[in-house]
Amino acid sequence: MARAVNNKELVSTRLATSYGGWMYCDKCNENIGYLCYATYDRLKLSYRCNCGSQGKVILDFVDSKMGQECNDELTIVKNRFCCLGDNSPLITILDKKVTSYEMEITCKACNKIYKKRRNESIS
Repeated sequence: MARAVNNKELVSTRLATSYGGWMYCDKCNENIGYLCYATYDRLKLSYRCNCGSQGKVILDFVDSKMGQECNDELTIVKNRFCCLGDNSPLITILDKKVTSYEMEITCKACNKIYKKRRNESIS
């Protein structure tokens, strides 16, 4: 069953569907990642695309619960960031398409708020 979106803010970003699927930079139309439909409860993502555009995604739902901050690391399974508890795939960020990102994503199953960031690489 489809979830009712409560807050949705997209800056220089578009999604393949209303709250999930492939994520694209609006400036260069490059695919920057994939947001799994059914496994996350809230997302805050800020990123800088390789084209220089700065994008942002904020999404949550009418039935979203308050998450619990944690210091756990997301696990990586087949290039997807997954919940440590049950390996639920949450999101994929294509490192080759972005120079940096900062993200907070809440797992729908366990309500843990995972934080992840990648700073611009200095070459």
